[in-house]
Amino acid sequence: MHENLSAEREIALLAAVDTGEYDAEASLLELEELAKTAGIDSVGYLIQRKKSMDTATCLGSGKLSELRDLVVAHEAKLVIFDHELSGVQLRNLEKACDVAVIDRTMLILDIFAHHARSSEGRLQVELAQSRYLLPRLLGLGKNLSRLGGGGGGAGAGARRGAGETKLELDRRHIRRRITRLEESLEDLSRRRGLLREKRKHDGITTVAIVGYTNVGKSTLLNALTDAGVLAEDKLFATLDPTARSLELPDGRSVMLIDTVGLVRRLPHHLVRAFHSTLEEALYADLLLNVCDISSPDAAEQIEVTQQILTDLGAGTAPVLTVLNKCDKISGIPLTLGDNTAIISAITGYGLPGLLEKISQLLEPTQRRMSLLIPYEHGALIGEIRRDGKVLAENYAENGIEIDAMVDRKVIHKVREYEA
Repeated sequence: MHENLSAEREIALLAAVDTGEYDAEASLLELEELAKTAGIDSVGYLIQRKKSMDTATCLGSGKLSELRDLVVAHEAKLVIFDHELSGVQLRNLEKACDVAVIDRTMLILDIFAHHARSSEGRLQVELAQSRYLLPRLLGLGKNLSRLGGGGGGAGAGARRGAGETKLELDRRHIRRRITRLEESLEDLSRRRGLLREKRKHDGITTVAIVGYTNVGKSTLLNALTDAGVLAEDKLFATLDPTARSLELPDGRSVMLIDTVGLVRRLPHHLVRAFHSTLEEALYADLLLNVCDISSPDAAEQIEVTQQILTDLGAGTAPVLTVLNKCDKISGIPLTLGDNTAIISAITGYGLPGLLEKISQLLEPTQRRMSLLIPYEHGALIGEIRRDGKVLAENYAENGIEIDAMVDRKVIHKVREYEA
């Protein structure tokens, strides 16, 4: 059962125009899952196959009449279209159906608004809301309030403007708000950049978990690090990035970062708004591209993630494809490539092998060494501890025996003492 995002679940019909650009039925199934996450129950859907959308109402007159009849028959209170609508289309569709009408982007923004926990997450949501709202001020009617959850600025100002101020004044208000939000997020991005530089200077290696929404990224983070991150069977359960320390089999400690999930056809302006969250993935030393192997869309999940990251500028870091939820399938491949791992984050199957592959794919910054350090050179152990890790230590007659992960900056100093 999905948690309600509002006090009362809404009843909705789903609608789409299939122009042949993508699999409309598969996309509608995903839209239904998005609706569930937002506390909305879908009671049916309508698809019209045509070469292009009607500029005024998306649907042709016959299908629009059919949609109106379905709304009445199912007593629906909402219609959700599986593609972005213009202000004119929103206004005309609401008038024709006599119920609230929203589109896929509005639905995603509604979910984002309820899942943002950090101040940065809320700023990002409000920025995306404001950018969406600006060209649609004239058309948004019954569902303007849906765009007020990201922080109050854009939605609240728009609602006041719709009833009390001139349209152009309202537009100026939102443009000013967009500028302030962009400046605030740029400032936060600069601070994160400084933290990344410090991590790099301190020799901290980062591994980012990326992938489609609801494929088990947060569950994987919890399984590997006991992070206690919200992990639920719903889309966009994680919006704010979470970082935890992870120790690898070779003794190295890396920073493991969970990121916001992605969906097919995520509008570019939404990706731009969440750039500061996703940029943690852009600068990682290794990407774990997680997919749900039990899903018939597993291959597309991997491709969608890779394409969005490429659009954002990623592409230099190695990628390890992680096939999660293997507990839900009957047959498990016996052999996998070096850049692929199959796991179940829920049961723990394959996690040791995953950690081994992470170790192998990361550029070595340290080397495990058995050393016998003479007592008169004991200060070297302090250097080893500063940039590496002493795993075991024993005081012998002729020196200190240690098993240690030695940073490459120190290896040349201790090589002569290797046992």
